[in-house]
Amino acid sequence: MIASDLLTFPESLAVFADYFPLDGTPWSWIPQIEPALASFDWLRAQGHAAIPKGIHVKGKVYIHPSVKLPPMAVIEGPTWIGAGTEIRPNAYIRGRVIIGQNCVVGNACELKNSLLLDGAQVPHFNYVGDSILGEGAHLGAGVILANLRLDQANVPVRLPTGSMDSGLRKFGAIFGDHAEAGCNAVLQPGTVLGRKAVVMPSMPFGGYLPEGKMVYTKTETRIIDRRF
Repeated sequence: MIASDLLTFPESLAVFADYFPLDGTPWSWIPQIEPALASFDWLRAQGHAAIPKGIHVKGKVYIHPSVKLPPMAVIEGPTWIGAGTEIRPNAYIRGRVIIGQNCVVGNACELKNSLLLDGAQVPHFNYVGDSILGEGAHLGAGVILANLRLDQANVPVRLPTGSMDSGLRKFGAIFGDHAEAGCNAVLQPGTVLGRKAVVMPSMPFGGYLPEGKMVYTKTETRIIDRRF
């Protein structure tokens, strides 16, 4: 599997393109986020001129002038936020984050060491760590991308061809372009979703979901008499 099987790298992030080769594995992009940000010319960049007083900004942070900012949030660097993106109240961006254009980072969401390509939406109560979200990818409310195994060993990638070591101790998920996860889904470390793949709400999922496929669980709901 190579990155181009899942992802389209947008022109809006061309300044970082050399760090995210489409012929590499998609999970190899995760450790490239930090060096990509280190290459950016922070001193010459003309960022947002009106940061609300309630936003705490620390370190090297670039916010495009057209970004919609809330009255309160925490943005730690290095972080790069592209044109037309909306940051909503109480977002917590912990650094080593690149956000493309026209994205949404919503209420009470936490991001760290992640790359969001154009149009990706993380709108409500989400955790996104050590992950890549493709163009137009979407997380329902409460979706969690777990990024660390309980035994803290390297995270494997489970593909149809077999399991392989990602070489990463922290690895959340890769969402292909327009992939989605429904409300309160929990994705296990090393999850890979193909383009337009869907994880249905309120379920755990790990491994690989091919392009255009949907995964769900069928549960029985029973109604009985109250006995107290």
